[in-house]
Amino acid sequence: MKQIKRLIDNIGLLWTMSASNEENDVQLRCGAEAMREVGALTDAAIAIDENGVIVEIGKKKRVRDQIDVSTEVIDANQGFVCPGFVDPHTHLVHGGSREHELPLRLRGADYLDVLRAGGGIMSTVQMTRERSSRELYEQAKTSALRMRCYGVTTIEAKTGYGLTMEDESKQLSVAQALGMSTDIRLVHTALPAHAVPQNRKGDREQFIQELAQMYRVLHAQGAEFADVFVDEGAFSLEEGRYLLKMAKAIGMKLKIHADELVPLGGAELAAELGAVSADHLLAASNEGLFAMASAGVAAVCLPGTSFYLQKQPARARFMLDEAKLGVAVASDYNPGSSPSENFSLMMSLALLTLRMTPEEVFVAATRNAAVAVGRGSSAGVVRAGRPADLVLFEAPNPEYILTHYGTCHVSRVFVQGKDM
Repeated sequence: MKQIKRLIDNIGLLWTMSASNEENDVQLRCGAEAMREVGALTDAAIAIDENGVIVEIGKKKRVRDQIDVSTEVIDANQGFVCPGFVDPHTHLVHGGSREHELPLRLRGADYLDVLRAGGGIMSTVQMTRERSSRELYEQAKTSALRMRCYGVTTIEAKTGYGLTMEDESKQLSVAQALGMSTDIRLVHTALPAHAVPQNRKGDREQFIQELAQMYRVLHAQGAEFADVFVDEGAFSLEEGRYLLKMAKAIGMKLKIHADELVPLGGAELAAELGAVSADHLLAASNEGLFAMASAGVAAVCLPGTSFYLQKQPARARFMLDEAKLGVAVASDYNPGSSPSENFSLMMSLALLTLRMTPEEVFVAATRNAAVAVGRGSSAGVVRAGRPADLVLFEAPNPEYILTHYGTCHVSRVFVQGKDM
């Protein structure tokens, strides 16, 4: 047996997100019944080797017997422990902020009204273009470290506030630098098809061709996923299909900003193209959600966005109870419609506005979120042989964490066995 470098001892309740007899724990948990299986252990301990890999999990007395004097023992104080959270949808790298839009919102302006008034995405595009890579890096690092404080150990980071090759590449390189300079795991997504600039509306077809080239270049530079905003005021279904099919052909995995504002058919498109996830889905049709389930597409719900915009939230109960979808939860951290790095709050909103159970919420924030960013084999599950990405809480159970909302209950965060 490998030498145990660290022992997380005296765990009151551990949710591993993997059943003891489960042969394949890298797949989505789909439907309410499956998403309520959390692999619970009580009076547990976790042994970690010098490489930050979990050696053993089990009852604390049995695991304790395998340590020696060189093992660092960390007392969980009978608290709750779970896998590190995975945030599968963020716009981490951007310039500036958009609190100046608040008066418009208070007067009842919706997302499209703000966009028409010169705010919204295009306002952030301008600020992102104006900022240097160093300025963007420092702002993104501040946000990423805040996310880490709430237990997030893996973050998906999109481009999409450049809309030119130079500026999209700048966003990607900043995110890559952040991933290399911190212990937080970054997943890179190209989203140049986030909006159509005003000065390109007259040559939209040419702009679409330029976007296709941006995906090719961004993929060559390290972007793993391709995303398109398919919705009213953004890109049409046919434009989205063209760009995503092209991205898939060059080896990119697919995500879609789908049916946030109107039921345009983004959910159906995600199923048609075999996307890894479709995100938002506030206006998705029943048919689209069933199609996603049949195709194995993850449904990523963004409760912070619907809360901030005062929109009817995604129909998570229908997704779970009827469509039997695998649901994940994300922050959608961005400066305009979800300006919060508090992932614990997003989980509480999943409980309170999406009507998900605590078990469903935690599976959605760990195992399913990891699958939604292609990290099902390395994140989201506590199991021997996996990296020790863990969150320790100063709380006895997940119900306490979710209902005492807006508060950080995290005591320690580990990424690959390293205390963050």
